[in-house]
Amino acid sequence: MIVVKAGGRVIKNNLDKIIESLSNTKEQVIFVHGGGDQVTETSKRLGIEPVFVTSPEGIRSRYTTKEELDVFIMVMSLISRQIISKLADKKKAISLTGADGNLVIAERKKKIIIIDERGRKRIIDGGFTGKIKQVNTSLISDLLKSFDLLVFSPLAYDPAEKTLLNVDGDQMAFAIATATKSDLLVLLTDVEGVLIDGKVVERLTPNEAKELSKKIGPGMNRKLLMGADAIENGVKKVIISSGLVQDPISNALQDRGTVISNG
Repeated sequence: MIVVKAGGRVIKNNLDKIIESLSNTKEQVIFVHGGGDQVTETSKRLGIEPVFVTSPEGIRSRYTTKEELDVFIMVMSLISRQIISKLADKKKAISLTGADGNLVIAERKKKIIIIDERGRKRIIDGGFTGKIKQVNTSLISDLLKSFDLLVFSPLAYDPAEKTLLNVDGDQMAFAIATATKSDLLVLLTDVEGVLIDGKVVERLTPNEAKELSKKIGPGMNRKLLMGADAIENGVKKVIISSGLVQDPISNALQDRGTVISNG
């Protein structure tokens, strides 16, 4: 069993090839998809201006209001159903969120620290984003007895507040891969891997990934940190690879991209 995550830009620009690649993959797959660009486009069409915030660590993320949470749920559900409908005759697949069977439990962030437009730290309400606390691995194991492919939207469930929460797609993929002790976690992005001076960094240990995360831009730094953490918690290999090629999953399985591992 492998965990594959495809970012929103990859989903937007290469969905048909992603679906074809999933249909050709022999392993059982837990597939986590993004869709941030699509959420942004839909929000703007509905007159809702998206808001992004930057943490003190330099990580940029979406600030999710109640209005935008509704858009997020709508768009992510649409993407999941598109994937399932195109794979229905090739794979036994099911579309899931964290609320289904309490599969992925999160806690709403009550307050968050951001860097404001003046470069100062400021504490604001956390909105409807969450931090994943628990993954129901026994239910995932049961589902994998009946399905070849589990498709997850990056929506976790907060049982205390009885609401779905927007969680980062990478966070969802890393949490599932770590909890299930997956052999492999593949992150499909809109670049060929971690790039330094235009060249792909082919191999990193967890410690090297952590050090490199301090020198690289927002987005990829999160992947490096979470990748290092996943390896330290039982995942055997993390591959950051291009999702824009002809057969993205097969391409990644040949270690094309940046590989994080202990060996």
